[in-house]
Amino acid sequence: MKYASQEWLTRQTALQQSFAVRPGATARVQYRLTNAPGGAEIRYYADVRDGRAVEQQLGDDPAADGTMTASFGDSVAMLRGELAPTTAFMEGRIKLAGDVAKLGKLMPLTQTAEYKRHLTQLCEETDFS
Repeated sequence: MKYASQEWLTRQTALQQSFAVRPGATARVQYRLTNAPGGAEIRYYADVRDGRAVEQQLGDDPAADGTMTASFGDSVAMLRGELAPTTAFMEGRIKLAGDVAKLGKLMPLTQTAEYKRHLTQLCEETDFS
């Protein structure tokens, strides 16, 4: 399945249903991936509740708490574990807008063993071309 397609978003949501509940790790996040293949921008959103994505859809979410913008290449590198999200943020390769404090509550999720296992499985199933 193609990275950042609706099929991919649905699969990621399904994989996250086994995550432990993490009260307070809740936000609606708009994602913007720039410089995607063909020069396009990919926009999708995720509704994360208590540490799990409960909905992810292509398009824009007018109710998003904030927006995360990264290049397509950097987003792939983060998924593959080649670029740490915190490093990308500190280097300005990820831009956050909106309620940054609320979005920041999701960052610890990316350090959990279950999240890393989820990414490994997802990457094995993903076509990044």
